[in-house]
Amino acid sequence: MGIYVGLEAEEYDRVYRDKVLIKRIFHYFSPYNRLMAFVILFLTISSLTYSFVPVLVSTAINNLETNRNILYLFFLFSVILILNLFSWVFNYVTIRYASQVIANVVLDLRRDAGSAVLNHDLSFFDRNPIGKIVSRINTDSRDFGQTVDLTLQLISSLLVISFLLIIMSFINFTLTLITIITFPLFFVLALSFRKIARSKTLLGQRALASVNAYVKESFSGIQIAKTFRQEEKLYTSFNDVNTTSYKVNLRRAFVLNAIFPSLGIIQGIVLTLLLFYGGRGVLGNSISVGELSLFIQGLSYLFFPLLTLASFWPTFQTGMAASERIFALIDTLPLVIQKDNFKPSRLSGEIEFKNLSFRYEESKEVFQNFNLKIKSGESVAIVGHTGAGKSSLANLLARFYEFQEGDILIDEISIRNYDLMEYRKQVGIIPQTPFLWADTIENNIKYGNKKATRRDVNNALDSTSGSDWIKDLSRGLGTKTGERGSLISMGQRQLVVFARVLLENPAILILDEATASVDPFTETRIQDALQKTIEGRTSIIIAHRLWTVRHVDRIIVLDHGKIIEEGNHDELMTKGGMYAELYNTYFRHQSLEYIEKMKQLV
Repeated sequence: MGIYVGLEAEEYDRVYRDKVLIKRIFHYFSPYNRLMAFVILFLTISSLTYSFVPVLVSTAINNLETNRNILYLFFLFSVILILNLFSWVFNYVTIRYASQVIANVVLDLRRDAGSAVLNHDLSFFDRNPIGKIVSRINTDSRDFGQTVDLTLQLISSLLVISFLLIIMSFINFTLTLITIITFPLFFVLALSFRKIARSKTLLGQRALASVNAYVKESFSGIQIAKTFRQEEKLYTSFNDVNTTSYKVNLRRAFVLNAIFPSLGIIQGIVLTLLLFYGGRGVLGNSISVGELSLFIQGLSYLFFPLLTLASFWPTFQTGMAASERIFALIDTLPLVIQKDNFKPSRLSGEIEFKNLSFRYEESKEVFQNFNLKIKSGESVAIVGHTGAGKSSLANLLARFYEFQEGDILIDEISIRNYDLMEYRKQVGIIPQTPFLWADTIENNIKYGNKKATRRDVNNALDSTSGSDWIKDLSRGLGTKTGERGSLISMGQRQLVVFARVLLENPAILILDEATASVDPFTETRIQDALQKTIEGRTSIIIAHRLWTVRHVDRIIVLDHGKIIEEGNHDELMTKGGMYAELYNTYFRHQSLEYIEKMKQLV
């Protein structure tokens, strides 16, 4: 059991009955009913032509034994060749259209799963590794598609078996009974693998998801790993996760493939019985050589479909387990609650946190009965020690997380009543750590507004205190930023993020320590731009910089989710409370007066 540690179900996993899963699967196929009917029609014709081949071969053998008519033999061989060619054509058409249907269904599944993931709030991603989510969308949907393909093979196999048994029963009923007497053993054996196959498959898929999650996280932090020379440790951990996946999936393979040797034994027993009774019939002239040949050929023609049937169950469980994991992801509802879809015009930006209670976890209370009102167009700085709740206010206002009690009102309307997409268009967030896509600078700035022109982009850059630095880049606005913006400086990344947000012209602006990661020169440029940007716009600024706290309308001091002080800079300094302590500890050394004083002392 040791290798299964860490392969437990995710918190959103659920168990579906087979009936429910199959009904859901059929729902995804329903838009393609006509195409599926076309596939089944050609599948039936292909199976029928395939079934007639051994019958014609048997007839040819009997003809050789009796009259040896060359023209008749030539005719039979020609028909056999034509049937094989037709079988190939029908099979090609079947596979082509079946592949199209399967690809469409997998596409729809991935769309629904992707949409479900995108609609989740950030708490979902806090609790669930991205790599495991990606594994469900990509790997599990692929496994599901392979199972559907096998299902079509199953239908073909059932048709071949049915056609052959009907023909064989008319030729010699006793030999037909000998052939089919062991069929129940096939299905008993296959069904006995059902539960163990499902459980082993689920564990195998979780193991693969763990590998994907580890690889994604490791390569995302490759710079840190190289900085601290931890490549070997990273590789060792990866090897452990990969080895676990190898062992789990190897055991799964042993279980799933153990069925085939067992079925081979049954086939050998049937062949022995056919040769014994059929041989006696040939010697006694009660059965012809061609008829015996038909049953021996038919055994091969039957047992291949039977193997498909038997192997269907283990592989079917792979598809069922995959669909169960995908549907669990699709069915998991976002925690952010929307009571209405009111689409606001331009917000004035009046904000009120009313008796708000919020916690990330049951035991981690952030706010309890929290109250704060921010006027339209007011600029407010939020200060406090780490863990005071500064960023949590910004996350709640942006609807990234759901609060448990109380309410947040925007322009006297509950935030839960706004259409989420339309509301977020009017809330601009500038994070401390900028994120850029691996694209051009221009496309990163236009990310939220694809209709923006080059002139709009330049105006947005000018709003961030100038676009002259763009001219120093090799291709100007067409310069590639690299993954996460790695090809440009941190200050340039932050300027791009500022321009991206300001291009949206939000009614409410949230700056989460937005200048904490930039150099002093860039910070000066941003501060000049902010002076213009926050005018006439409701702004919430999580502050770690002196300029910010000195130039806002009001400063809110938080401590463990409670407001302990509020006012402007001079008022709070006069009080001599926590703000004064924070100022003297973190902010005072940034002032020009302090720097000049230090120079004199030196």
